[in-house]
Amino acid sequence: MINEILHIGLYDLVLQDVQKIVGKEKPTKEELEEALKKEPQILRDYMQTNVEYNLSNIHLKNIEIKNLDTSVKEKAKKINNNLNIMREIEKYTLDFEHSSTLVLIFSVEFFVLFSVQYFIVLLDLKAWQWWIYAFFSLSILGAWWYAKKEQKKYQVNSAKYKALYEETLNLIEALETEGHIKKKELYIDESDEHI
Repeated sequence: MINEILHIGLYDLVLQDVQKIVGKEKPTKEELEEALKKEPQILRDYMQTNVEYNLSNIHLKNIEIKNLDTSVKEKAKKINNNLNIMREIEKYTLDFEHSSTLVLIFSVEFFVLFSVQYFIVLLDLKAWQWWIYAFFSLSILGAWWYAKKEQKKYQVNSAKYKALYEETLNLIEALETEGHIKKKELYIDESDEHI
């Protein structure tokens, strides 16, 4: 993550925040690490950038199960399953208020409002305007209901993601402590591998 922030243009806005905190144009890895400790918002911005560009924030490969002892294969399968689920639902880890779903809902409502005005003014449907406004009101109600439904989905999946994250981290640490895996070997170093 540190290498990506320092060297990949996609994260220039995150880097600019780091530069302000550090007070240097070219911060070192150590300075970036210190900035992350001081300002957790940097990590959230990095993660949001990834999700917005359909990149994964999970920088771990699945465990190669065939090389493991039979006694730990179930734990390794559980880790791999958790990682796969987390990759699927990580788009829900963002705040709903900052999601593309909410932008889409507002865009549709703006289109409906524009259409309402078009029908009434340009097509001279003033006799029907109350019916048209009633339709617009129903569309607002529908958009509100859909937004609430999606917000709930974000909350449920975000909580599920956090629980899976903790469980997976504990399982990985247990397998590493027992000497079955090395966490460093699971890290994805290449930025194009976590797409």
